[in-house]
Amino acid sequence: MTARLALSVTVSGLSRLYGGELAALLETARLADDLGVDQLVVPDHLAMGRRIDRYPYGRFPLPLEEPWLEPLTALAAIAGATRRLRLATGVLIAPLRAPLLLAKTAATLDVLSGGRLDLGVGVGWQEEEYLAAGVPFAERWLRLEDGLRACRALWREAPASFRSKTVSFDELWCLPRPLQPGGVPIWFGVGLGPKNLARIVELGAGWMPMDAGPEAIRSGVARLREAFARAGRDFAGFGVRAHAPLVLGADRRPDLERTLEGLPALAEAGATSVSFALGAFAASRAEVRPFLERLARAAGR
Repeated sequence: MTARLALSVTVSGLSRLYGGELAALLETARLADDLGVDQLVVPDHLAMGRRIDRYPYGRFPLPLEEPWLEPLTALAAIAGATRRLRLATGVLIAPLRAPLLLAKTAATLDVLSGGRLDLGVGVGWQEEEYLAAGVPFAERWLRLEDGLRACRALWREAPASFRSKTVSFDELWCLPRPLQPGGVPIWFGVGLGPKNLARIVELGAGWMPMDAGPEAIRSGVARLREAFARAGRDFAGFGVRAHAPLVLGADRRPDLERTLEGLPALAEAGATSVSFALGAFAASRAEVRPFLERLARAAGR
């Protein structure tokens, strides 16, 4: 693996890997930390509705019965079990969280982990989750913007005041502040339409593309550079976390060796880190350690 790419592992396939012993994920986190994995990512769904056929990115990869850990809670446990790897959400459906609570929870986790949190956010795709949470699905993008701006204000100022269509407050002390200067880094898991480009330029520390092909990444990075330049913002230090380009072997299972061969092209296209889905490459709990050890060797850890 090229040294230019940081190594990330996304938690997936929990029911197949751990069955009813989900706390065993902490053993995986300790192992990943010891082996030099740079980041562990936890995805998000508060609940699943029946209509997974509406998933906009192809066939939904997991059954309705799959357990989904609440990401910030899970990352708090992982923080206590690890020393150095970064803790990330990918993606947290931010509009489903009240901004004040999200700001407090994220800041607390950042402080207690020693400044290791990356907040990957998006709006999701299931209307059922929004209805159950009492949040208007049609307002998801507005609430994403307002909520993240409110978090930034609470992380930056004490007392903090903020005004928007969906959240407002005056002179609040919301402490502790995040340990990381400027607040918790916000990564966007969104397409790059004009509105999302503006959101990323204003608030983003990184981008998580759904299409992890090198050409899509190269095109997206070029658009981001142009948007940053127009806004007078320096692009240096901005992150791009790509999914590992899944390659299937003759047995129709993911072929890790052939997948690893595609990583230099991602780095050349502008990716700064690459994420491997744990459940895609490890079919059982016994395969977790060999998978992580192979990644570590490929990354020169």
